[in-house]
Amino acid sequence: MTEMTSITRRRLRTPRMAALAGIAFAILLIVSLLLIRVSIPETLDDSGAWLKEHSRRITFAIGLIPFAGIAFLWFLGVIRDRLGEFEDRFFSTVFFGSGLLFIAMTFISAATATSLLSVYALESDTLSQTQTYIFNRVFMYQIINVYGLRMAGVFMMSLGTIWIKTKIMPRIMVFLTYGLALMQLFGLNLSLWFSLVFPGWVLIISIAILIFNFRQNKNPSLNETDENLHPAANTLID
Repeated sequence: MTEMTSITRRRLRTPRMAALAGIAFAILLIVSLLLIRVSIPETLDDSGAWLKEHSRRITFAIGLIPFAGIAFLWFLGVIRDRLGEFEDRFFSTVFFGSGLLFIAMTFISAATATSLLSVYALESDTLSQTQTYIFNRVFMYQIINVYGLRMAGVFMMSLGTIWIKTKIMPRIMVFLTYGLALMQLFGLNLSLWFSLVFPGWVLIISIAILIFNFRQNKNPSLNETDENLHPAANTLID
């Protein structure tokens, strides 16, 4: 196999890998969040009845989160790899760091919910009346619905800025990214359903990458980088 053939195959596979990883992450996290949202009350002063009534559903939802995290890390790594030497160090640091923080906070929130379920199995009669239950409920809410989602907003803003500088994605995707990022940063108090915005956005851009890649494979002439564009313009979607 020649070096050129190897490079060509890598160029064809890598965008697909990023897109497929993004789709896997989005679907897993959306399913998990939907199950959690319909099982756990939005108000923090609940009686704890959800621990008994929806324990199996919540356990299943939490079990999906580690796999969603793995897919997201793959998605993150492939996108950084495609930027290569054209990666802006400042925005890429913010992009990479906020992505890791989002996943870390999601894992911590899931672990907190798991601990509540485990303690409830041992002390089902008294847990909901203790300070332990109240603390964990507030902690779980704050870390994912305030700090975690704001990190998701920063992730989207930084990636959108990288797209502007490299012209990797169409402007409509950049405008969509900025708009949804602002919702993540400043609209968190409107509804807990805003947590679905981020995985929904990842799903949209992953499908877009697949579509762009398919079109370019059908028309190889589209793979030629326009001399007026940044040299990185074809690195992600070609």
